[in-house]
Amino acid sequence: MLEHSKKLFTFIFILILPQLFGIMGAVVTAFSVTTWYPTLIKSPLNPPGWVFAPVWTILFLFMGIAAYYVWDKGWKNKNVKIALAIFVGQLVLNLLWSILFFGFHRPDLALIEICVLWLAILATIISFNKISKLAAILLIPYLLWVSFAAYLNFSIWQINTKPPLLRGAGQSQDWPGGSLPRDYTLDDYKIEKVLDQSCQTKDDCQLPFEYAIRSNCPYVAPCLNNKCTVVCPNHKIQN
Repeated sequence: MLEHSKKLFTFIFILILPQLFGIMGAVVTAFSVTTWYPTLIKSPLNPPGWVFAPVWTILFLFMGIAAYYVWDKGWKNKNVKIALAIFVGQLVLNLLWSILFFGFHRPDLALIEICVLWLAILATIISFNKISKLAAILLIPYLLWVSFAAYLNFSIWQINTKPPLLRGAGQSQDWPGGSLPRDYTLDDYKIEKVLDQSCQTKDDCQLPFEYAIRSNCPYVAPCLNNKCTVVCPNHKIQN
């Protein structure tokens, strides 16, 4: 009876452990996900915000089950200890990504870190596979999702890199696109003004980049206080 109770307690603890790291990550992202993150220009493949919480909850659940299968093979087994140590290491790296991306607003550093995380997950799968094939299989969706997350991280870093033309004076710190078009401020800059009035022809623009703001641009970046901008980074200026 005591042995069964100990096993049940261990199962619950291992199941909850990844969720605890997920909760810590959610705490880190809570503020930025409603302030800084919405101002970023994202890939058209970027999922809606509500998708991430249930996906990560399921992935952390799979992680916990996989780790338990490995632990259940015997803690005295050297391979089990190594595998679970790698497992905990990748959990730490998972949390570190949230800290870099959402906490410090550094998609560039987060991109490097998520590549390390991907390798750590692969190492975890390989080490788990030596002990339990089912445990290794349960981590495959996690590896695939992090691969997709790495692409999203890369696209956000690439798209939101300011073009050389915008570096220097006159940039708006509150607008990811850089300098605002002529006669516009963040207080009155609305999506309707871009579509109806701003830079319809090259002659309407003071700066070449103003002509890069077009109504057919696929990237729409919402700003704070329900103000919006349409931005075309790296858009080729037409003659």
